[in-house]
Amino acid sequence: MKRLVLTVNGGSSSIKFAVFSVGDEKRIFGGQLERIGLSGTQLVATGDKPGTQDVRPVKAGNHRDAAAGLIAYLEDRVGTGSIAGIGHRVVHGGVHLVENQVVDDGLMAELRKAQPLDLAHLPREIALIESFRGAFGSLLQVACFDTAFHRDMPGIAKLLPIPRKYGDEGIRRFGFHGLSYTYLMKQLAAVAGTEVANGRVILAHLGSGASMAAVRGGKPVDTTMGFTPTSGLVMGTRPGDLDPGLLVYLMRDRKMSADEMDRFISAECGLLGISGTSSDMRDLIGRRATDPRAAEALDLFCYQARKFIGALYAVLGGLDTLVFSGGIGEHSPEVRAGICDGLECFGIGVDATRNAAGRDVISADGNRVVVRVIPTDEEIVIAEAVFGVLRQA
Repeated sequence: MKRLVLTVNGGSSSIKFAVFSVGDEKRIFGGQLERIGLSGTQLVATGDKPGTQDVRPVKAGNHRDAAAGLIAYLEDRVGTGSIAGIGHRVVHGGVHLVENQVVDDGLMAELRKAQPLDLAHLPREIALIESFRGAFGSLLQVACFDTAFHRDMPGIAKLLPIPRKYGDEGIRRFGFHGLSYTYLMKQLAAVAGTEVANGRVILAHLGSGASMAAVRGGKPVDTTMGFTPTSGLVMGTRPGDLDPGLLVYLMRDRKMSADEMDRFISAECGLLGISGTSSDMRDLIGRRATDPRAAEALDLFCYQARKFIGALYAVLGGLDTLVFSGGIGEHSPEVRAGICDGLECFGIGVDATRNAAGRDVISADGNRVVVRVIPTDEEIVIAEAVFGVLRQA
């Protein structure tokens, strides 16, 4: 029986998964469960024949139900006895967990304590890990943290301007989207060479959650997200950076509880809050000609992204390569053009034809900064972490 590795990447209403073979470490198939907690939940996976799909309805009122549906699907398709290890994406491991780790009771206890730091992700991720532990018993499982990529940032970039006692307890800027950034740096070296990857690079992971990272000499220098994934750039439903006094004002004036405030900054702000209609960039682009609020949401996203590129440019002392990735970064030429418009002073610009076609390199020949589009792949990074542990066993 072929031994397999499963990767599980849980989102707020979806689960991405992929299955890789041990030995040659190739992806066999993958897919996702969509609309978890809503009517019409379904599992969509790559079919056995090229260009085909397996589509299966799943009763999934929550992530535990969805995990059960995924396990049943895997049993039907490959047999769960063939799975040698499972890797899980974990967005925030709290103040202590910044390295990928084998899942055990101690790790689970730490994750449960860290839940208040990321109520948008951690409870669901914990539910998924618990579901797979229940189904697979002592089978090897590895937690892969989005914060791990940023652990080597300079101390000054991690420091928060709050009383030192909190920093001594481990409260600091962490950074996120680390699995994506790990993959993008590896791919940048593969397509452009090690010398380029060791230069001055800004990585822009732009999706429903959005952040940027500055990398120099292959090491992280700074990033836009901080203590939690709600900070930095404006996002689909998250505000990004806000004046903390605004939050104090809202809690006092509107009598908002901590839970209400968490929902406010996790689910009601960002593009959704500004437009009043949608958190999806595709919707906003489609409506911008007739809906001023949709147009303003799009403009604000691009405006803030330009500001952060300028800030990271200064931190790096210049820029050689700008990489767009994530759902928006990979698929929206309008947003890529909108972000780069006005950055000519930094040597940044896009060629309209290349950008519209979604070419690998979208900057014009002769531009000082090379602008690239690289599709990300968090699942292969998770799988490689599991393969590494299996090789040591």
